[in-house]
Amino acid sequence: MDYFSLFGLPLSFEIDSGQLTTRFQELQRQFHPDRFASRPEKERLQAVQQAATINQAYQALKKPLPRAEYLLSLNGIDIDNEQHTLRDTDFLVEQLTMREELETIEQQQDEAALYDFMQRLDGMSAPRHNQMRDQLMQQDWTQAADSVRKLRFIAKLRTQAEALEERLLDL
Repeated sequence: MDYFSLFGLPLSFEIDSGQLTTRFQELQRQFHPDRFASRPEKERLQAVQQAATINQAYQALKKPLPRAEYLLSLNGIDIDNEQHTLRDTDFLVEQLTMREELETIEQQQDEAALYDFMQRLDGMSAPRHNQMRDQLMQQDWTQAADSVRKLRFIAKLRTQAEALEERLLDL
């Protein structure tokens, strides 16, 4: 059973997050291992496995990027497959330049520059997210996979920038 079916959701990038959360909580209560504590070992093990699957499914669907990756996997695209790397050299050069810029910001401990950098990342992410959503809705899996890969680069850079922000604030 796919994760969308598990939560009673349509197989689509656009989901009702409230319905997802409500169904997650219902399933968690239903299959919580404590409810099976006095049951035979086989049933306890099944409950633990089911609870783990429910948690994994929720993590895969609650945020847009992992949800897109999961949708792609359901359609035969392994986003981590090295044979399908990002081929947009302009984007890759831009990412290298931004990584170097982040290193410079770190060396200079420039909080204002970091703030501007993070704003630019947000500006880069929003239109690509919309593009990815449209590609997924149109079932353009190949183009959606490229968009997901680009968004992964941006998300990783954002995570690094946030870690730098924490370090700068701790000084």
